[in-house]
Amino acid sequence: MIATIRLLDAAEARAAIPDLCEVLTDCVNGGASVGFMQPYGNADAAPYWYVVADAVASGATLLLVAEIDGRAVGTVQVGAAQMPNQPHRGDLKKLLVHRSARGKGLARLLMDAAEREAAARGKMILVLDTATGSDAEAIYPRLGWERVGVIPDYALWPEGGLCDTTLFYKRVA
Repeated sequence: MIATIRLLDAAEARAAIPDLCEVLTDCVNGGASVGFMQPYGNADAAPYWYVVADAVASGATLLLVAEIDGRAVGTVQVGAAQMPNQPHRGDLKKLLVHRSARGKGLARLLMDAAEREAAARGKMILVLDTATGSDAEAIYPRLGWERVGVIPDYALWPEGGLCDTTLFYKRVA
């Protein structure tokens, strides 16, 4: 297995939508609290990815993918467009790895690439939030992210029920 990490432009983002739908659908149906509720299918995911592709086109979002054999099996985004008093900050969003591709170090590769791309664009600090107690929460400290705190009852798990959220930050430049 050789994974390739790529930063997509708008046309590439649109071309990757079928794979990205599959990744998002797999993660939501696997219990990832990433903003969507079960049941969740590819048709539900497509409108979200078209909005992301438009954000890539405008420069508001950096979209990275992890590919194996030419198929996107993981992704992460950096929200690069900020308010005028926050040009140095970015929001890390939607670190997703298809369950069939987990355990191969793709999350680390995606995060490393996202941090490099953000720093190259003048971002000094990145922030993220993740479901407290999730598998994802355990990843970030291992990658050098600092835990800030927990907001109780911030969101819902995709199958229902309140979910606390943990906030993290990392200096990247």
